[in-house]
Amino acid sequence: MATARPEPEPGSFDISTGTAELTSDREGGWLLSVNGAQSSHIAADPELLEFEYMRQAVAAIEDRYPDRAEPLRVLHLGAAACALPRHLAHAYPESRHVAVEIDAELARLAREWFDLPRAPRLRIRVGDAREVVSDLRAQTRDVVIRDAFAESLTPTHLRTVEFTEAVRRVLVPGGLYIANCGDRRDLRSVRSEVATIGEVFDDVALIADPSMFKGRRSGNIIVVASDGPVPDSAELERRLRADPEPARLMTGAAARSFGSGPIQRDVPVE
Repeated sequence: MATARPEPEPGSFDISTGTAELTSDREGGWLLSVNGAQSSHIAADPELLEFEYMRQAVAAIEDRYPDRAEPLRVLHLGAAACALPRHLAHAYPESRHVAVEIDAELARLAREWFDLPRAPRLRIRVGDAREVVSDLRAQTRDVVIRDAFAESLTPTHLRTVEFTEAVRRVLVPGGLYIANCGDRRDLRSVRSEVATIGEVFDDVALIADPSMFKGRRSGNIIVVASDGPVPDSAELERRLRADPEPARLMTGAAARSFGSGPIQRDVPVE
C-alpha cells in the first residue's frame, strides 16, 4: 500500500545557492521563492499554472502540438519546483521530460515536497544548463524551454550565439526553442536576446503583455524560435488575448525588428 506524501511545511530553507522560501496559498498551492525572487508555483491541480509566462509557453507548445497523445521529448533548462514540467507531463501523458537544475539541494527538496512525476516521465538532472545541452546527442528533443535566472536576468553564458547553436543542435527539425526573457523597462537585454536567437533560428515569435513591448514595465517576454515556422495561428492569438493576463503575439518582421540589440557571443568578434 502506497504511503501518502506528507504535506510540505512553510518556511525558509538553506539550499546550495542561497535560501528557498516556501509559502502556502488558500487554494492548497505552494509558492517557492529563491533568494527573494518568486520562482515557481505548484497548484493543487497540475492543470493550473499561476505564472502567466508559463501559460504563454504552454499555449505556443499546444498550438504546435495539438495532439495530447504526442510523445514529446522536452528539455527544461531551469527547474526550481518543476511547475512547468509537471503541467506538461500531465497534459501530454506520453511525453518525457528532463529538468536541469543547478542547485542540488533545491532539486532534492522539490522531489520531497511535491507530487512530481517519477522517472522516466520526469527526470531532474543536477548541473549547469549549458554543460548539459553540450552533452546531449543531436536531434533528441522536440522542445527546449529555457527558464533559468540569476536574480532577474538569465546568466550570460545561456544568452550567446554559441549556446543557442547548441540548443538548435539538440532539437529535431521543426522543434521549438522557448526562452523566458526577463528584463527591465529599457528592454536592452531582451532586445539583444531576440537579435541573438534570430541569428541562429530561421523564425522567431514573441509573446508578452502589450505594455511590456512598449517598455512601460519590467517583466517577461517569451521568445519562441524554430528552424521552421513558429506557432502563429489565429487560435493562438485568441487564446493569448483571452488569458486572465492578456498577451500579444508578435511575429514576422515585427518580431525580428524588435531584436535591435547587439548579438551576444562567447568571445567578442574583433
